[in-house]
Amino acid sequence: MSYADQIFINMCQDIIDNGVSTEGEKVRPKWEDGTSAYTIKRFGVVNRYDLSKEFPAITLRRTALKSAMDEILWIWQKKSNDIHDLKSHIWDEWADENGSIGKAYGYQLGVKHQYKEGMMDQVDRVLFDLKNNPYSRRIMTNIYVHQDLHEMALYPCAYSMTFNVTKEKDSDKLTLNAVLNQRSNDVLAANSWNVCQYALLLMMFAQVCDMKAGELLHVIADAHIYDRHIPIIQELITRPAFDAPVVKLNPKVKDFYAFTTDDLIVEDYVTGPQIKNIPIAI
Repeated sequence: MSYADQIFINMCQDIIDNGVSTEGEKVRPKWEDGTSAYTIKRFGVVNRYDLSKEFPAITLRRTALKSAMDEILWIWQKKSNDIHDLKSHIWDEWADENGSIGKAYGYQLGVKHQYKEGMMDQVDRVLFDLKNNPYSRRIMTNIYVHQDLHEMALYPCAYSMTFNVTKEKDSDKLTLNAVLNQRSNDVLAANSWNVCQYALLLMMFAQVCDMKAGELLHVIADAHIYDRHIPIIQELITRPAFDAPVVKLNPKVKDFYAFTTDDLIVEDYVTGPQIKNIPIAI
């Protein structure tokens, strides 16, 4: 069993056993048939993953790691809000007739801001600080921009990353750690996906800054299981689990903007069967 499996199973069981229901309350999401999509939820879930020990992928079912990397590159590297720049179709439901999701996600990371050192967007600011001032406590991003919310197809769920650098005793390299803040997390559809893609982002940033990937702290304000997902989750967490896969990046890549999904190396990823046709509330 991977450590990510342990965290996932314990989190799901805790939500089922101790969560509170939104049934009968006024909620925004709806199912495809138009009925309200209620949840069981827990407030303030915090999960910690040590990437120096193993990659945080669950094995209860397969997480599409290349697709997860493709989306994180779409947001952080391409800084795009155009679904035509994305290989998967996970954003199709939120896009307009031109394929845009508005001023959300990648759009915000591509906006340039004035700093003492010049004009930079948030991604380039992070990379600049990691390379030039790694012990700064100000290395962070935020894409929850209130003045632009009305022009976003979906308010950002994972909205902030804070990076923090440490150095292990007797180590010749710095260690890059990060906190991922997420206002809302659909545990079945998105939890492992989000963890894996931001773990990959941390690994990419660490590699291009000549650091080691350390810990990823995932802070979720509202961790929830939708009502129609409960029986799926109950079956999922009783499945056999396996050892974590070995996940690496092409060591030759030294520029964040040069990474592609072809640079992702996944070995020994043994999983349970995929769950098909998961209903998604929108």
